[in-house]
Amino acid sequence: MAGWNKLSFHARLLILVFGTAWMFVGAFIVWQYIREKQFKIELLDTQLQMHNRRIIYDMSRGEDIGSVVSRINAPRPDVRVTLIDSQGRVTFDTNDSLGVGNHADRPEVISAVKYGKGYVASRRSLIDGHDYFYSATRGPYGLVVRTAVPYDHSLLDTLKADRQFLWAMALITCIISVIGWFGTRKISRSIKRLNDFAERAEKGERIFDYASYPNDELGAISSHVVRLYARLQEVMDERDLQHSEAMKAEREKERFKKQLTIDINHELKTPVASIILSLDTLHDFPDLPVAQREMIEKRIFNNAHRLQDMLKDVSLITRMDEGLDMIHFSNVSLADIVNEVIADLTPIASQKGIVIHSIMPSSPLLAKGNSSLLESVFKNLIYNSILYSGCTEISVFTDGAGLWRISDNGCGIPEEHHTRIFDRFYRMDAGRSREAGGTGLGLAIVLNSVMLHGGHITLYNTHPGVTFEFTIPVH
Repeated sequence: MAGWNKLSFHARLLILVFGTAWMFVGAFIVWQYIREKQFKIELLDTQLQMHNRRIIYDMSRGEDIGSVVSRINAPRPDVRVTLIDSQGRVTFDTNDSLGVGNHADRPEVISAVKYGKGYVASRRSLIDGHDYFYSATRGPYGLVVRTAVPYDHSLLDTLKADRQFLWAMALITCIISVIGWFGTRKISRSIKRLNDFAERAEKGERIFDYASYPNDELGAISSHVVRLYARLQEVMDERDLQHSEAMKAEREKERFKKQLTIDINHELKTPVASIILSLDTLHDFPDLPVAQREMIEKRIFNNAHRLQDMLKDVSLITRMDEGLDMIHFSNVSLADIVNEVIADLTPIASQKGIVIHSIMPSSPLLAKGNSSLLESVFKNLIYNSILYSGCTEISVFTDGAGLWRISDNGCGIPEEHHTRIFDRFYRMDAGRSREAGGTGLGLAIVLNSVMLHGGHITLYNTHPGVTFEFTIPVH
């Protein structure tokens, strides 16, 4: 301790800075090394999980697992695939290991059954005695698809952390140390310029030249004081900027409301004009033939219902714009909501020769949300496929962990429309949409409903057809 006190302030500060920097960098290197290795493990698991889900999806379409495995390209050439039933029995294995032990106690299988997926980074197989990386995914009816990759030199090289990062960090640390040495010399300057700073600060001048203080102990005090003053100026500037941005956001909100009003007014004109024209025709020509009168009355009826649907959609999307305070959340069963929507839309689909399939676990799939908004998500997506896709099949799939897919085998959606398909009042074919009775707000309601429930939604063409994939967090 006596020797430490004999050191100059600059030397002690230099030792503290170097010690702290090296300790921090060392800890960061260890943390980054572990994190990179874990990332590569999780990346491999994600690739295998996607492979598993592709197998489950193709099996759900009635295809035999043997043909699925032989047809689908695995992420690695030496992947082993195992199908395990709800009792833990092996019903398929690419290594012909049927009936060898019960797999219900395997950690990755337990995790898949409980959470939908699971993996084990390394475990020795009791069948062939080799070490494998296991990744399991739960499918419908308690089935589990598990893929395994043997620990050979290729896999070890894949999962090994990049050691070049260590050398790069060591070089960066040396550079930081050199910079720190020069920096500590400046900190040790005297405070002789502090008086000039105080006078300028008292006058309210903006001060930026707070560097180049003499190399002595009091220089650090001068530097800190000036930095605090400059930081205070920056805070005041930032507050002014935030106030300006808040005002800009408020103006943008008002502009959006005006634009929404204009859009609504534009969309209401068509059905209102049609109703008025039809009523004028009935009034001016009371002796119209029965067939023409019925046609006009049907047009009035359809446009009135379209107005009703549009007002309902506008009310719903306005509530979502107002925020979560206007929407009541409670525990709801997604399975019940989906089944009710399918039951309501099945008669309409049947008239067009469309079959609706659902692939869901037997659990109620509880979620914290608003039942009417969640119902609008499934109803709008399925109803759009019925009206516009020209499909013969619609599929509703969930993995039971919050992921949903609604697919059809229809005409799909051209890529140029993907970026705007969720915009309000946007239609790929305005004439066809109005003829079918669409309001132009359905997919906008879907997007906002999913986001309000903490999820996200995407779409992609599947040739034939299109798939909407979205998430709704479940308990």
